[in-house]
Amino acid sequence: MAQKLKETILNPILKGNPITVLILGVCSSLAVTVELKGACVMALSVIIVTGVSSLICSLLRKTIPNRARIIIQLVVVAMMVILVDQVLKAFAYAIDKQLSVYIGLIITNCIVMGRIEAFALGNKPWPSLLDGVANGVGYGLILVIVAFFRELLGSGTLFGFPVLSSLGYVNNGLMILPPMALILIGCIIWVHRSIDKSLQEK
Repeated sequence: MAQKLKETILNPILKGNPITVLILGVCSSLAVTVELKGACVMALSVIIVTGVSSLICSLLRKTIPNRARIIIQLVVVAMMVILVDQVLKAFAYAIDKQLSVYIGLIITNCIVMGRIEAFALGNKPWPSLLDGVANGVGYGLILVIVAFFRELLGSGTLFGFPVLSSLGYVNNGLMILPPMALILIGCIIWVHRSIDKSLQEK
Protein backbone atom coordinates (compact mmCIF):
# COMPACT_ATOMS: atom_id res chain seq x y z
CA MET A 1 0.00 0.00 0.00
CA ALA A 2 2.78 2.42 0.96
CA GLN A 3 4.68 1.56 -2.23
CA LYS A 4 1.58 2.23 -4.33
CA LEU A 5 1.04 5.63 -2.67
CA LYS A 6 4.71 6.47 -3.20
CA GLU A 7 4.36 5.64 -6.90
CA THR A 8 1.17 7.72 -7.08
CA ILE A 9 3.08 10.72 -5.74
CA LEU A 10 6.39 10.36 -7.60
CA ASN A 11 5.25 9.15 -11.03
CA PRO A 12 3.49 12.38 -12.15
CA ILE A 13 6.44 14.48 -10.98
CA LEU A 14 9.21 12.40 -12.55
CA LYS A 15 8.57 9.57 -15.02
CA GLY A 16 4.94 10.39 -15.93
CA ASN A 17 5.03 14.20 -15.88
CA PRO A 18 1.81 15.51 -17.50
CA ILE A 19 3.65 18.07 -19.66
CA THR A 20 6.82 16.23 -20.70
CA VAL A 21 5.25 12.78 -21.17
CA LEU A 22 1.52 13.29 -21.81
CA ILE A 23 1.95 16.76 -23.41
CA LEU A 24 -1.01 18.16 -21.44
CA GLY A 25 -1.45 21.73 -20.22
CA VAL A 26 1.06 23.17 -22.71
CA CYS A 27 -1.10 26.14 -23.78
CA SER A 28 -1.23 27.76 -20.35
CA SER A 29 2.47 27.12 -19.85
CA LEU A 30 3.20 29.31 -22.89
CA ALA A 31 1.16 32.19 -21.52
CA VAL A 32 2.06 32.47 -17.82
CA THR A 33 5.81 31.83 -17.78
CA VAL A 34 7.09 35.31 -18.67
CA GLU A 35 7.64 36.00 -14.95
CA LEU A 36 8.53 33.56 -12.19
CA LYS A 37 6.03 35.05 -9.75
CA GLY A 38 3.09 34.50 -12.07
CA ALA A 39 4.22 30.97 -12.88
CA CYS A 40 4.46 30.07 -9.18
CA VAL A 41 0.94 31.40 -8.50
CA MET A 42 -0.44 29.53 -11.50
CA ALA A 43 1.32 26.34 -10.40
CA LEU A 44 -0.08 26.64 -6.87
CA SER A 45 -3.56 27.32 -8.25
CA VAL A 46 -3.47 24.20 -10.44
CA ILE A 47 -2.18 22.09 -7.53
CA ILE A 48 -5.07 23.21 -5.32
CA VAL A 49 -7.73 22.83 -8.02
CA THR A 50 -6.48 19.42 -9.21
CA GLY A 51 -6.02 18.03 -5.69
CA VAL A 52 -9.29 19.21 -4.17
CA SER A 53 -11.36 18.47 -7.30
CA SER A 54 -10.00 14.91 -7.39
CA LEU A 55 -10.79 14.51 -3.69
CA ILE A 56 -14.38 15.75 -4.06
CA CYS A 57 -15.07 13.65 -7.16
CA SER A 58 -13.62 10.58 -5.44
CA LEU A 59 -15.90 11.14 -2.45
CA LEU A 60 -18.90 11.39 -4.81
CA ARG A 61 -17.82 8.63 -7.20
CA LYS A 62 -20.41 6.08 -6.05
CA THR A 63 -23.29 8.54 -6.31
CA ILE A 64 -22.44 10.12 -9.69
CA PRO A 65 -24.60 8.74 -12.57
CA ASN A 66 -22.39 7.69 -15.47
CA ARG A 67 -24.39 9.79 -17.96
CA ALA A 68 -23.87 12.97 -15.92
CA ARG A 69 -20.30 12.46 -14.73
CA ILE A 70 -18.66 14.97 -17.11
CA ILE A 71 -21.13 17.72 -16.16
CA ILE A 72 -20.62 17.05 -12.44
CA GLN A 73 -16.84 17.05 -12.87
CA LEU A 74 -17.02 20.41 -14.67
CA VAL A 75 -19.19 21.86 -11.89
CA VAL A 76 -16.73 20.72 -9.21
CA VAL A 77 -13.70 22.03 -11.12
CA ALA A 78 -15.44 25.33 -11.94
CA MET A 79 -16.36 25.79 -8.28
CA MET A 80 -12.72 25.31 -7.22
CA VAL A 81 -11.41 27.63 -9.93
CA ILE A 82 -13.86 30.36 -8.91
CA LEU A 83 -12.82 30.01 -5.26
CA VAL A 84 -9.11 30.23 -6.16
CA ASP A 85 -9.77 33.24 -8.41
CA GLN A 86 -11.69 35.07 -5.69
CA VAL A 87 -8.95 34.40 -3.12
CA LEU A 88 -6.36 35.81 -5.54
CA LYS A 89 -8.52 38.85 -6.21
CA ALA A 90 -8.79 39.46 -2.46
CA PHE A 91 -5.17 38.86 -1.42
CA ALA A 92 -3.03 39.14 -4.59
CA TYR A 93 -4.94 41.41 -6.94
CA ALA A 94 -1.89 42.50 -8.96
CA ILE A 95 -0.93 38.90 -9.78
CA ASP A 96 -4.55 37.98 -10.50
CA LYS A 97 -4.75 40.88 -12.95
CA GLN A 98 -1.45 39.79 -14.54
CA LEU A 99 -2.65 36.21 -15.02
CA SER A 100 -5.92 37.61 -16.40
CA VAL A 101 -8.15 34.93 -17.97
CA TYR A 102 -5.64 32.12 -17.51
CA ILE A 103 -6.80 31.33 -13.97
CA GLY A 104 -10.31 30.82 -15.32
CA LEU A 105 -8.96 28.61 -18.09
CA ILE A 106 -7.79 26.07 -15.49
CA ILE A 107 -11.33 24.71 -15.95
CA THR A 108 -10.34 23.56 -19.44
CA ASN A 109 -6.91 22.25 -18.41
CA CYS A 110 -6.70 18.63 -19.59
CA ILE A 111 -4.66 17.66 -16.52
CA VAL A 112 -7.49 18.50 -14.09
CA MET A 113 -10.27 16.71 -15.96
CA GLY A 114 -7.96 13.91 -17.05
CA ARG A 115 -6.95 12.94 -13.51
CA ILE A 116 -10.54 12.99 -12.30
CA GLU A 117 -11.67 10.77 -15.18
CA ALA A 118 -8.65 8.43 -15.15
CA PHE A 119 -7.98 8.14 -11.42
CA ALA A 120 -10.35 9.83 -8.96
CA LEU A 121 -13.53 8.14 -10.18
CA GLY A 122 -11.98 4.70 -9.63
CA ASN A 123 -9.99 5.20 -6.43
CA LYS A 124 -10.48 6.15 -2.79
CA PRO A 125 -10.29 9.80 -1.63
CA TRP A 126 -6.80 9.80 -0.09
CA PRO A 127 -4.96 8.33 -3.14
CA SER A 128 -7.06 10.60 -5.38
CA LEU A 129 -6.00 13.68 -3.43
CA LEU A 130 -2.34 12.62 -3.64
CA ASP A 131 -2.64 11.91 -7.36
CA GLY A 132 -4.23 15.30 -8.03
CA VAL A 133 -1.64 17.18 -5.98
CA ALA A 134 1.26 15.23 -7.53
CA ASN A 135 0.07 15.94 -11.08
CA GLY A 136 -0.32 19.61 -10.17
CA VAL A 137 3.23 19.62 -8.79
CA GLY A 138 4.54 17.94 -11.96
CA TYR A 139 2.83 20.58 -14.07
CA GLY A 140 3.99 23.40 -11.80
CA LEU A 141 7.59 22.18 -11.82
CA ILE A 142 7.80 22.60 -15.60
CA LEU A 143 6.15 26.03 -15.37
CA VAL A 144 8.68 27.21 -12.81
CA ILE A 145 11.66 25.90 -14.80
CA VAL A 146 10.48 27.60 -18.00
CA ALA A 147 9.65 30.86 -16.18
CA PHE A 148 13.04 30.86 -14.45
CA PHE A 149 14.95 30.89 -17.74
CA ARG A 150 12.51 33.21 -19.53
CA GLU A 151 12.58 35.88 -16.82
CA LEU A 152 16.30 35.54 -16.11
CA LEU A 153 17.44 35.70 -19.72
CA GLY A 154 14.58 37.82 -21.07
CA SER A 155 14.41 40.51 -18.37
CA GLY A 156 17.57 39.90 -16.33
CA THR A 157 15.48 39.53 -13.17
CA LEU A 158 14.07 36.87 -10.83
CA PHE A 159 10.83 37.60 -9.00
CA GLY A 160 11.25 41.16 -10.29
CA PHE A 161 14.65 41.70 -8.65
CA PRO A 162 17.63 42.55 -10.93
CA VAL A 163 20.11 39.68 -11.20
CA LEU A 164 22.12 40.03 -14.39
CA SER A 165 22.09 43.83 -14.90
CA SER A 166 25.19 44.32 -12.75
CA LEU A 167 27.08 41.84 -14.95
CA GLY A 168 26.49 43.88 -18.08
CA TYR A 169 24.00 41.37 -19.51
CA VAL A 170 21.82 42.66 -22.38
CA ASN A 171 18.27 41.33 -22.11
CA ASN A 172 17.20 38.89 -24.81
CA GLY A 173 13.75 40.01 -25.96
CA LEU A 174 13.18 36.72 -27.75
CA MET A 175 12.94 34.92 -24.38
CA ILE A 176 9.74 36.71 -23.39
CA LEU A 177 7.92 35.82 -26.62
CA PRO A 178 5.56 32.78 -26.57
CA PRO A 179 7.54 30.76 -29.17
CA MET A 180 10.52 30.68 -26.79
CA ALA A 181 8.38 29.03 -24.11
CA LEU A 182 7.51 26.30 -26.61
CA ILE A 183 11.19 25.86 -27.49
CA LEU A 184 12.14 25.60 -23.79
CA ILE A 185 9.42 23.02 -23.15
CA GLY A 186 10.70 21.09 -26.17
CA CYS A 187 14.20 21.15 -24.68
CA ILE A 188 12.89 19.93 -21.31
CA ILE A 189 11.02 17.09 -23.04
CA TRP A 190 14.18 16.17 -24.96
CA VAL A 191 16.29 16.12 -21.77
CA HIS A 192 13.63 14.15 -19.90
CA ARG A 193 13.37 11.51 -22.61
CA SER A 194 17.14 11.34 -22.99
CA ILE A 195 17.44 10.52 -19.27
CA ASP A 196 14.52 8.07 -19.25
CA LYS A 197 15.22 5.74 -22.18
CA SER A 198 11.86 3.97 -21.76
CA LEU A 199 10.05 7.10 -23.01
CA GLN A 200 11.90 7.30 -26.30
CA GLU A 201 9.60 4.82 -28.01
CA LYS A 202 6.46 6.78 -27.03
